[in-house]
Amino acid sequence: MLRHDRRGDGVSSTFCDTCGITVGVYHCKDCFVPGLSCQMCVVRTHAHSPMHRVEKWNDECFQNVTLKDLGLRMQLGHKIAFNNDFVLIDTLGIHPMAVDFCGCDRAQTHTQQLLRVGWFPVTTSDPRTAVTFGMLRQFHILSFELKVSSYEFYHSLVRLMDNTGLLKRKDRYEAFMRMAREFWHQGECAVLCPACPQPGRNLPHAWQLAPKGKRWLYGLFLAIDANFRLKRQIVSKDTVDPSLSCGWGYFVDETTYKTHLTNHGMEAQEKSTCASHNAVNMAESKSSKGLAATGLGTINCERYINMDFLFFSTLRHHSLEVLNVSYDIACQWHKNLWARMVTLPEDYQLDHPIKTVRFFVPKFHLPAHIAKCQTMFSFNWSHWVGLTDGEAPERRWSNINPVASSMKEMGPGCRWDTLDDHFGDWNWKKVVNLGASLLWKMKEAMQEKVAFHVAFEELDAAITKEHRVAWTAEVERWEDNPNDMCVPNPFEAKSIAITQAGACLKLVQLEAKELERGADVSLHPEVSPSVFIGLGLDLEEEQRHVARFMKGLGNHITDTQKGTLQCQRNTLHRKIESWRITQVLYMPIMHGTLSTSISPSSDLGIDNAEDLRLFLPSAIGNRPCHDRLRLYEWELRLAQAHDVLEELRQCLRIRSSLLTYKKDWVHGQGANTRAQNALEHVTGRQAACTARYHASWDALNVLAGELGKVGWQGGLQPLEPDDIRPLIDPAIIPGQGRRKLTWIWRMSGIDSGGDGTDEDGMRVEWCKVRACVMCWAEEVELLHEEMCRVLQFFWWQASWWDKQGHRCVEEDTGCLEGIRAYAAKQANIC
Repeated sequence: MLRHDRRGDGVSSTFCDTCGITVGVYHCKDCFVPGLSCQMCVVRTHAHSPMHRVEKWNDECFQNVTLKDLGLRMQLGHKIAFNNDFVLIDTLGIHPMAVDFCGCDRAQTHTQQLLRVGWFPVTTSDPRTAVTFGMLRQFHILSFELKVSSYEFYHSLVRLMDNTGLLKRKDRYEAFMRMAREFWHQGECAVLCPACPQPGRNLPHAWQLAPKGKRWLYGLFLAIDANFRLKRQIVSKDTVDPSLSCGWGYFVDETTYKTHLTNHGMEAQEKSTCASHNAVNMAESKSSKGLAATGLGTINCERYINMDFLFFSTLRHHSLEVLNVSYDIACQWHKNLWARMVTLPEDYQLDHPIKTVRFFVPKFHLPAHIAKCQTMFSFNWSHWVGLTDGEAPERRWSNINPVASSMKEMGPGCRWDTLDDHFGDWNWKKVVNLGASLLWKMKEAMQEKVAFHVAFEELDAAITKEHRVAWTAEVERWEDNPNDMCVPNPFEAKSIAITQAGACLKLVQLEAKELERGADVSLHPEVSPSVFIGLGLDLEEEQRHVARFMKGLGNHITDTQKGTLQCQRNTLHRKIESWRITQVLYMPIMHGTLSTSISPSSDLGIDNAEDLRLFLPSAIGNRPCHDRLRLYEWELRLAQAHDVLEELRQCLRIRSSLLTYKKDWVHGQGANTRAQNALEHVTGRQAACTARYHASWDALNVLAGELGKVGWQGGLQPLEPDDIRPLIDPAIIPGQGRRKLTWIWRMSGIDSGGDGTDEDGMRVEWCKVRACVMCWAEEVELLHEEMCRVLQFFWWQASWWDKQGHRCVEEDTGCLEGIRAYAAKQANIC
């Protein structure tokens, strides 16, 4: 590298490497294997490379010089009109140049002359600055891929020319930004989606006459969302910084939009009755001081008036009969949608009675909603949607959010055009990747279709024929009428789930009735027998928590970690000592055993808090104990076992999803580390559930013998390591034999008759697995249809481009050939 700062072979010969006559003192930093040349030769050889950077040897080192200073003039015509004060911006830097425009009587304008050599001028009137097409294209791609701002890019070019900052030149940043914005725009419109159904372009003949079982394939999926990171300060205004388009791309017509907001913007909006969704409940209270725009809404603002206008604007030119609409707050937003629609202009209104319109909540956002919404608005349990998740806008936001900070300071028109540009690039990348993405999705869908079919067969074989017929009729009736409140939802449990909290409530209510009858058996003024047993189970869980924390510290424990552990142990010790005082009242037989522990002089350091025995009724062996306490522990342990199994099933579902997501989408060390941490957290919860179930099962077996319980297990069984498997194991390849469905998936912890049977839970699980099988089957069918639509769309678009090339009538034969060549190039790409 240091050799590049010397003259190379010029040390032994001082003559020009080109002509061999004159002394060579100049060399080019950008030519391939540059030699030393004289002034005349370096100017002549750079007649077609005027953007190269040249240096001059001063007997000690090289110093920067410009080709303009050496006498290079760029002649754009044969009759000369001098312009000595011209600047050309290229990928190698910012170059002062001498440009000679053509001065003939029939010469084109200076703007045209610059454009014909591939230089984009800053103005149409006497331009003195231009940018090469190649540099603008390069910056365009960098702005998409690296989110480079025009300010950063321009000043990087300045440093390429002079990294010392000692040469003070006129700042042309604003001129550069204007040229880039104009060059990128060029009247661009929106990029259409080849996979979406578009009548007359990619739908089969007579698609409107398709039977009900096929009509859903020609439905439109719309995903709605808002992004409050895309704010804009009150900078400039529309008259000073207008957009270069008027809704040609991805924005609605602003005049109509603002008129609608002015006329109806003061109307009150109802609060959400489902989820505590801040974007809705705080829509009127969001801080907007100093902001011209608080965010951006897309059909891909959470105030209904904003979203209503965007939604109906999107559907103005669609004639499709099936619409599937997903929105984070669809459960609330859709309620009065058709009533609000009448406030819009007539040409924005939708003839909804003749269409099938369904509303969904995206899969990632659904858990934040109440249980009823999680079944009514779920993609998972709905027919004819495939594996749609409704989260497409979130993926687009992840692409656009990195430029949010730079757009915050833009004027309205510049911001509009920049967003249009980035959205167009995102759509274009999706379009060119459709072949690979659809193939990948099809392979996955076919594999999962087989896997879920096998799982459903195993589950289906575990139920009776009568149940199968009844449950099928019930779920099909709901699928035909999902919004009919009179039709029971098969995905909702009809009976009460057995939970530990529910069992505690039942026991407390029982004690309340005894108090009314004057039969209070409490021996403590504040702690009843059921509360006493419940507190014991809570202490038992805290002991397991402290033990897990200590185990996770490893061999090299820091002082901070030791302090945290000791604090947890001290707190737990105090809780246990307080509980034992109550224990002596309800279990006097334990007084002798616990006397040491409750003595003030006892040494708390003898045993760690997590190792102390609590001596609940199930752990005292044959010692006498009131049957009421055993019965209370029985009820709570039974509920605890069912509670734990539900949490264990959730952990297995989450872990399977994380493993699949990690395999398909996570790349790089940072992302893999975060994914691994999430997996370890879920695995820890799974291990805790297993330990809690073992404790419950052991206690139930002991108490069952003491209380004379027979056939109490219902669906409960000993939990073996092989039982802890997901319903669909992503590590098992379909076709490797039938996999046995473990017992934890054949029961759902539902008590329908007080006898521990699980028929209702079995029905819910059967309906869910059946829905998954249908979703994957529909996904295969939908992907096949989208593949056909993509091919058909590109054939249509290629034909359309061919026609465009022959529509124009241009006197300039060169321009006409260029138009037809461009159209042919686009047709070839299609």
